[in-house]
Amino acid sequence: MAKTPQEQVEQLRGWFAGRIPEGWFARSPEVTVDQDEILIVGELTAPSVADDVSDAERSAAAQGRIKQFREDSRDDRVSIALEAEHRFGRKVSWGARVGDTTRLFTHLAAPVMTRLRQPERSVLDTLVDSGVARSRSDALAWCVRLVGRHEDDWLSELREALTSVEKVRAKGPSAA
Repeated sequence: MAKTPQEQVEQLRGWFAGRIPEGWFARSPEVTVDQDEILIVGELTAPSVADDVSDAERSAAAQGRIKQFREDSRDDRVSIALEAEHRFGRKVSWGARVGDTTRLFTHLAAPVMTRLRQPERSVLDTLVDSGVARSRSDALAWCVRLVGRHEDDWLSELREALTSVEKVRAKGPSAA
């Protein structure tokens, strides 16, 4: 029987939890999956800084910690990614977080083909002309991020509904 998307994500989380070396992250990494990519973002321990330092100094320390982790873990991350890509058939991308600072080291930018009518293209062109985005592609990505940020609860509810549909479908008769 085919696994539901939720079961696939759980399998991936478990595999990475077992495969990632102890001590890399302060807690279990965030594993995000789509059809093309597995994104692993781990929380690093914050560097020790005095309580009275500026936000700029705290941010620079966080960025330095992330850069150090990226360099120190490169060979192991590549090895784990290659193994996972072979096993799961998706590209693996990595990132790290310290407090509010998150950096993605490698991540996939998948082309998405769409047909837009003139009113939709006009929206994208306005974003480009105003300097909000460099291209129509960047403008479309900006729009998607904006919807994701402002409609997060609705999108979460929709994803949960899709998971329920997949579970029911998996219980039904096989199409083969």
